[in-house]
Formats: sequence, C-alpha cells, structure tokens
Amino acid sequence: MAARAKKLTAAIATVVALVLCGANPSGSRGEPERLAPLQQTTRPVQRIVSLVPALTEMLFAVGAGSQVVGVSSYDDFPPEVQSRPRVGALLDPDVERILSLKPDLVVMYGSQTDLQGQFARAGIRVYSYRHGGSGNGIGNVLQTIHELGALSGHKVEGDRVTAQLQARLDAVRARVRGRPRPLTMLVMGRDAMALRGVYVSAGVGFLHELLEVAGAEDVFADVKREGIQPSNETMLVRAPQVIIELHAGAEPTPEVIQKERSVWSLLSSVPAVRNRQVHLLYGGYLMSPGPRLAAAAETLARVLHPDAFVGVDLKVLP
Repeated sequence: MAARAKKLTAAIATVVALVLCGANPSGSRGEPERLAPLQQTTRPVQRIVSLVPALTEMLFAVGAGSQVVGVSSYDDFPPEVQSRPRVGALLDPDVERILSLKPDLVVMYGSQTDLQGQFARAGIRVYSYRHGGSGNGIGNVLQTIHELGALSGHKVEGDRVTAQLQARLDAVRARVRGRPRPLTMLVMGRDAMALRGVYVSAGVGFLHELLEVAGAEDVFADVKREGIQPSNETMLVRAPQVIIELHAGAEPTPEVIQKERSVWSLLSSVPAVRNRQVHLLYGGYLMSPGPRLAAAAETLARVLHPDAFVGVDLKVLP
C-alpha cells in the first residue's frame, strides 16, 4: 500500500508541476481543453488499455471493467485493477507490452502524441484525454464518463453514472446553500514536515469547482490557472479563513498528522492558523477527477460546514 501511495503521489506531483509551469499534459498553454471527437464505429470496443487512472475508474464505473485488459502503473482503484497487467504511464508507456495485449482502444493523455501516432499506424484506436486548462472542470468529467460509456457499449450505464454524480453534487450544493462561504485555501501538495513547496488550487479546474460546490470561496479564485505555488508572504496577504490539505495516500498516525499541521504555525497570523482551521484530509478519491467527485465534495462540505451534516451519514446523499 505504501509503495502504491508513493507512486500515486509522484504522478500527482508530475501533473501539478506541468500546471505550475504554465503548461498541461496535453501540451497547450492556457487554452480551453476539449476531448478529442470520437471516431464513428459500428461496434463497441472490446479490449481497452488505459494509461489514465481517473479514466480507468470511469470505465469500471460504467460497467466496462471486464473490457479493460491493461492499466497504468499508478492505478489503484477500484480494487479489480490489481489483477490487470501494468503498462507504464504518462512518462514511461511500455509500447511492446500494450501491443501484446491486443487492444482495440488505448486511453491516453493528449500530450502523448508520439504514442498516438504509433498506435494509429498499428490500426489501434485512441481516446485522447486532455487534462488541464479551463476545460478541466466537473463538466469535463461528466462528459468523459458519458463518452467512455458510449464508446465501450455501456451508454445507458454511462448516462446513469453521470446522472447520479450530478444529483449528489447538487445535493451537496443544496445542503450548504445560504451559509457563509469561508475564504478557503485548498492545498494539493507541500514538502513533508515543512512549509515549503506549497502547491494550491487556483481559479480553474475541478478542485476549484469542488471547493465552490462544498460551500467555500476559493482564496485564489481570481488566478485563472489550475494551481500555483504561493510564497509565505502571499498566503499572509490572502489570509484564508480555512486551509484544507489534500493527501492522496493513506491516513497516517494522529501524531504525524499533528506534526504536519503544526508546520503552519510559521504563519500564525493567518486566520485559519490562528483559529485552528487547518484540516488535513487523506484519500486518493479527493484528487481524482472521476466518479468519486461527489464523495470528495461531501468530504469538503463536512469540513467547511459540519453543522449542515449533523445526523447525516457519509455517502447517504443521492
């Protein structure tokens, strides 16, 4: 489990680094992203290799799990992916292994243009996932689920999953509607046991949108990027009322959590630190743009507005 958590953290760090340098994995800079149009076909694909963990999760969610014959090095959900062959990922795809699995569809990142060309020459269809920019929001997630459902022959299931996901997000919005929206900083990475290398969500993308669904005002909403690396001085000036850290790995011991939280004491004048509103959350679902978005929204909303969920069991919302 620890090794998988480290791999997932490394993958997230790669994506965050691309965002912070002004690019995204599809290779464009600051322009709206769109999924590549689906090619017309008379038969659903039968053998799928996925290099994108969030899209692997979508395929299983719509009922196409049995058609997935290969997954990336970073896939860990749902548990069934553990039985699938590993074929590399964004930076190290194993082309020979992928070809040996005889896929009729490979799901990959839009930046993997050379790889797309290789599969095109081999007569293998490609679904190009373009992550990043203003198109990387909740609507993009819903669209992707819908398209993968149709492509894999599970259109009805895909429509059902998207409808249920939208309903749960709407239920979270409704539960926190009318409540004060605290100025919140969503942290998606920093150095362990130190207030260095802090990466935060900004005003574009699914994490920013989840924060708004959960009833918060994003402290960096005016910065039209997915993520930035603010200085301590910037965080002091922005003065968030709540700080929420997202960690993809398993929850550590209470002692470790307390030590990690205490690093924020360097910014003791920030309202969130002064009022003990620094929260550390753990779980891969919190940072995955896939079918578990509603669960992430519910978790954030419970932190921001705990009184709105008194007597409501986790995940009982529609």
